[in-house]
Amino acid sequence: MSNLRHFKIQVYNLLLMHPVQAALLLLVGILFYACQADDFATEPIADPLDIALDEVLQNAALEVGGSDKSHFQFPASNAFASIPQDPLNPITTEKVHLGQLLYHEAALAVKSELAIGASTYSCASCHFAAAGFQAGKAQGIGDGGLGIGVHGEGRGKSPDYPASKIDVQPIRTPSAMNAAYQELMLWNGQFGATGLNSTTEAQWTPETPLATNKLGYQGLEIQAIAGLGVHRMDCTEEMMNSVGYAELFDAAFPDIPTTERYNLEQAGLAIAAFERTLFANKAPFQEWLQGNMTAMNRPEKRGALLFFGEAGCVNCHNNPALSTMDFHALGMGDLVDAPQRVFNVTADNAARLGRGGFTKNPADNYKFKVPQLYNLKDSPFYGHGATFTSIEEVIRYKNAAQAQNDEVPSSQLAEGFQPLNLSEQNITDLVSFIEGALYDPNLERYQPTSVNSGACIPNNDFISKEHLGCD
Repeated sequence: MSNLRHFKIQVYNLLLMHPVQAALLLLVGILFYACQADDFATEPIADPLDIALDEVLQNAALEVGGSDKSHFQFPASNAFASIPQDPLNPITTEKVHLGQLLYHEAALAVKSELAIGASTYSCASCHFAAAGFQAGKAQGIGDGGLGIGVHGEGRGKSPDYPASKIDVQPIRTPSAMNAAYQELMLWNGQFGATGLNSTTEAQWTPETPLATNKLGYQGLEIQAIAGLGVHRMDCTEEMMNSVGYAELFDAAFPDIPTTERYNLEQAGLAIAAFERTLFANKAPFQEWLQGNMTAMNRPEKRGALLFFGEAGCVNCHNNPALSTMDFHALGMGDLVDAPQRVFNVTADNAARLGRGGFTKNPADNYKFKVPQLYNLKDSPFYGHGATFTSIEEVIRYKNAAQAQNDEVPSSQLAEGFQPLNLSEQNITDLVSFIEGALYDPNLERYQPTSVNSGACIPNNDFISKEHLGCD
């Protein structure tokens, strides 16, 4: 290591603890190294934070099985060969194009509980770009919902629907973004026939959405196929012809016989192919990984150093999406405890048991999947139960390591759920990194300008149309 590089790291280390002394050391260094022409001629001046972060990322990548810091970098959305995918559903341009349209298409909503709800919602109603591909509310509402607002905060229950008939889930809507790195889907990982679920066939109850696992696909594919049925949608040849999608199905699935080509399975496979391309790859941290050292500001860099280093966040959040296929009990509250009004959620719902509610193994109770961390501030509800309303609240919760849900036995809490002893400055810097450096400002690039039916995106009810300025 050159003398200059060593000096910069010394300045950085001192900067974290004693900023005044660091400034004095930096002044002395500038005077000294100004006379060392060789050092400056052979080594460009770099921010000590960048040098330290590069080293921390290299080490973190090696710890989790990567080769270097590129382990944490997203591929381009059109670099299909670099995107994790289901070998039973290879990504193609034609599938992605069809899936993008179907994902946002309200014309699929033909099995609404009431006639007034038909063709008013889409997959994107609860997973749309402006909300970071989440719902924007503590509880997403598909059929039976009205409105959207800007980030989904304006969506509510239609007065025409009794609460018992609206389409809601007993747990917070997870993000559909960066999901290519999740082999199993939902908070309890119940969708997907491979990996950890390969031994769970006994739980794939016939005539329930779980039976879709028998098709053999990975989680994104199973969730998309099952979700279309769960959320009261359909896809038939007659429908696809009437709305002009038949030719797109033909292009996407040329090897599937026409008698089997226009159905929920193929529609779900196209939607999953599209979802696998949804990456927050224009976030500042991603730009930094690609060599733009000015993409992150200094608080964000300090937060990244903590995240991948001393704070140990990377122990659980360690793939490019900063998620993993692990399940942990952190004692967070359930949706019944959310700060907003929710519907059809009871304290005894199996969803509160997390992984255990699916596997029926008591050892899995209260364990939930590690989520991705990009664009969180677009939908300000956190935890499987939406019981936190800011990123800072979540960080303080993990720093204190005091369970929120007293129903979770201490014996079930994750081994890593221990006080972190972070300082106020540490907390501020971690918030800066997660809120700012992991924020892609242009997710709307994944939303089509229109769908074949001409319906508004993502919702087509009359209040949403007003909110969206769409007719």
